[in-house]
Amino acid sequence: MPARPSLLYVTDLAYPARGRRYGDEDIHLTSRLRADFDLALCHPLDAAALMDAFDAVVVRNSGPVLHYREAHDAFRARATAHGTRVYNPLTGRGDMAGKQYLLDLTRTGHPVIPTVDRPEDLHRLPETDLYAVKPRDGADSIGLRFLPHVRLTGLDHGDILVQPRIDFRYEVSFYYVDDTFQYALHAPDPERRWVLEPYEPTDADLAFARRFIDWNTLDHGIQRVDACRTRDGDLLLVELEDLNPYLSLDLLDEPTRDAFVTAMTTSLHRFLEKPARARSDARCNSGHR
Repeated sequence: MPARPSLLYVTDLAYPARGRRYGDEDIHLTSRLRADFDLALCHPLDAAALMDAFDAVVVRNSGPVLHYREAHDAFRARATAHGTRVYNPLTGRGDMAGKQYLLDLTRTGHPVIPTVDRPEDLHRLPETDLYAVKPRDGADSIGLRFLPHVRLTGLDHGDILVQPRIDFRYEVSFYYVDDTFQYALHAPDPERRWVLEPYEPTDADLAFARRFIDWNTLDHGIQRVDACRTRDGDLLLVELEDLNPYLSLDLLDEPTRDAFVTAMTTSLHRFLEKPARARSDARCNSGHR
């Protein structure tokens, strides 16, 4: 009997995520994936040291990179040098590579919450009572502040992003495996981001989400497109999560959850069938969630 593919599954089971249970989700998901793969779980701090013994590394609920940036950079550099298969691949243009994409998408006119990082560009933002100021490499609302315009000019703009505070009706997330839509969830109460309910997207909603999936050009992996619905009814991108998106699998009905696991399993098999990249001495740009 041929050997089964082996996966190093990277997760921080004890990370205290607000409104989410990382450990429960990853225990459930790995229990299902074991039907097709030999699996070992490890903390993100241990991934670089262990990954050479496996056919691929699967990065899941590993927590914000800013908590272990040096180890994450070492992991990316080692994976690139050794041609290690990493799922999601390390070529993502969304949160995997930091928040620069919010600036890029703003400049190119995509439907995204307007974002700037220089005081001379503040005039490009719509006027509002308060502005969201967040670290460029932030996550999980760490370091997020809301300030009036008068307090923006004195900030150190090199490491922060500024956005108008949007008066939105609700947030909605679209979940994809590879480039195939799986399900959508929304938070009806703007003050309770992780109190989610099933959402039936319209064709226009899916066209919006697909626009960013296509822009990201990842050929394998799990992505979550987070958006907000404005008072005018438009969708604006909040975040394109392509490093370790939480999936809220516990909120899905059984058929939807089973379909997602099947899609992920099929995606992993296709990913493992691709030839591993040759070893390289090239350095990889570090990404920060």
